[in-house]
Amino acid sequence: MSLQSQLSLKGKSAIVTGSTSGIGHAIADTFAAAGANVTINGFGDAAEIEAVRAEMANKNGVEVRYSAADMTKADDIAAMVADAEKEFGSVDILVNNAGIQYVAPIEEFPIEKWNAILAINLSAAFLGMRAVVPGMKKRGWGRIISTASAHALVASPDKAAYVAAKHGLAGLTKVVALETAEHGITVNAICPGYVWTPLVEKQIPDTAKARGMTEEQVKKDVLLAAQPTKEFVTVEQVANLALFLTTPTAASITGSLQSIDGGWTAE
Repeated sequence: MSLQSQLSLKGKSAIVTGSTSGIGHAIADTFAAAGANVTINGFGDAAEIEAVRAEMANKNGVEVRYSAADMTKADDIAAMVADAEKEFGSVDILVNNAGIQYVAPIEEFPIEKWNAILAINLSAAFLGMRAVVPGMKKRGWGRIISTASAHALVASPDKAAYVAAKHGLAGLTKVVALETAEHGITVNAICPGYVWTPLVEKQIPDTAKARGMTEEQVKKDVLLAAQPTKEFVTVEQVANLALFLTTPTAASITGSLQSIDGGWTAE
């Protein structure tokens, strides 16, 4: 069977958190293009989100739902999964992509920012996995993919909460992969380097302030300095890797941390 023939998700249903923009939007759109019905999720202007939802559905000829679930609330996450199962009959693919960032030295790091980053970047993935695994086990098939980061493997200054959460997500990925290995379920994390997204763009001013640099210096000497290719990873590259992880060819890839970082973690 050729790889191209495996890229169809027709008849499958996916939830992609944090998917109204950036990496999550690219993944959701790629899955929809492959034939999956998709639940998107995220905060933002209601009219803009509806435009994103409608375009994705109309362009790809699939059903696309929007969930306003708050990724800091366990009940919201459980309800998002239950609603998708009711609407589509199953949740076959879960992509834990929602994430936030804050940059500050440890002694200045606000406790509320620490708590929020761990809640959205780590605990939300735990809660999502906890909700979808029973149905996946019952059906004997599932794909769980988390957007981690190169920071799941290495650290950078001033990012205590983000690095801690992403390292935690790497460990969570491995544990759930072992627990589900005999049930036709794979659990993997994608670890991008710097991708040009609203999240990265938003952190540049804080990084510049923390390091006493201009924003252009941050881009050149901090962000791309970490990547030997000297190129930002694209959202399309991340999305296509996520799609590959859903295929039969990738059925033996589980518990893995898939680097897509321009060589950053090779150094």
